[in-house]
Amino acid sequence: MRLKYKYFVTTIFLFIVEVLIATKLAYIDWLRAYFGDVLVVILIYTFIQSFFDFDKTKTIIGVFLFACAIEFAQHFHFAELLGFKDNKIAMIVLGNSFSWIDILCYLIGSFCIFTFNKFLK
Repeated sequence: MRLKYKYFVTTIFLFIVEVLIATKLAYIDWLRAYFGDVLVVILIYTFIQSFFDFDKTKTIIGVFLFACAIEFAQHFHFAELLGFKDNKIAMIVLGNSFSWIDILCYLIGSFCIFTFNKFLK
């Protein structure tokens, strides 16, 4: 395990963009609802790649499945079950409603990572 700076810097940049989307740009509905979901998969992927030398394709698949698991857990309001109902930040991060469109956004984000990795080779 060693820090890979290009992934780490990308992670920080994407995190800042996600925070801006969730706070300052929340009034642009499509940006928060769709683009943020595409970016969050890329954010998680770059975070993992910052520290580990996992197979890139397996990491993409794992991140997509993780995002889907969180999305399906939203159907059962798991954030509220964990006691986060009054925690605005936790509710934004964990979400509070299931959507098939979100899963499509995760798939698009995963495809973007896969395509980008193919171009780098």
